[in-house]
Amino acid sequence: MGEGSKAHRRSAEEKLPSSSHGVAKSASSAVVPVAERGRRSRPRESAGQAAPGNADFPIDEVMRRLRAKAAHWNAPVVTLMAEQNQGPFRVLIGCLLSLRTKDETTAGAVKRLFALGKTPQELLEVPTRKVEQAIYPVGFYRTKAKRIQEICRILVDRHGGRVPNCLEALLELPGVGRKTANLVLVKGFDLPGICVDTHVHRITNRWGYVRTHTPQQTEFVLRSFLPRRHWKTINDLLVAFGQTICKPVSPICSRCPVAEFCARRGVYRHR
Repeated sequence: MGEGSKAHRRSAEEKLPSSSHGVAKSASSAVVPVAERGRRSRPRESAGQAAPGNADFPIDEVMRRLRAKAAHWNAPVVTLMAEQNQGPFRVLIGCLLSLRTKDETTAGAVKRLFALGKTPQELLEVPTRKVEQAIYPVGFYRTKAKRIQEICRILVDRHGGRVPNCLEALLELPGVGRKTANLVLVKGFDLPGICVDTHVHRITNRWGYVRTHTPQQTEFVLRSFLPRRHWKTINDLLVAFGQTICKPVSPICSRCPVAEFCARRGVYRHR
């Protein structure tokens, strides 16, 4: 199978059924006047083209302001697991369970599952039906139960029962795409990585910091453009920010600490 086919398969597996947010207007090096925001037509670009990052965007100040407000927002469930020093295996499984599932549902599922076994070796001894019952009602729980046991088998057979700490090996695990692999590196091993999920992709495009069409494009642009000091924290901040303030539909711009820097690309209604 070619590299393009592998990347396509990983993306489809990680997302499961997913939706995408369109991008409506081009990035600008200056703040767009409120009266003009949302009026520009969609840029005429090919679907596969990604523009370089916006060098005039004040990313350091934006990240500083988000960090100052982050204590008032709910941290992502995988971040909480990492802060409790629960190890890369738990982070990996938590990431898989969290796909297309609310954080509160994921937290309960992880707790019930790891009550059955805390290591790949132990979970391999648990019947698939019991795994399904433990993680229900996460989205696609039957598919995820099978993947968890497939991953446990691979970890035991190929990696000595341990989660690998390199991106390439993580991407070989079934159901693991770039988002999950990067999150495991950052949260499980404290290694540099940029985890781009729907929030990071949407918000950085909305700001006008990047102009991309897919999360993978966003990751590659950020790797070449985002200061390395922000790599580990951008996902935490933007997930919490996106769930609380910068929502996909009708963001709460009146409460946004970085509204003055935002181009509001693709925003047609806000509060």
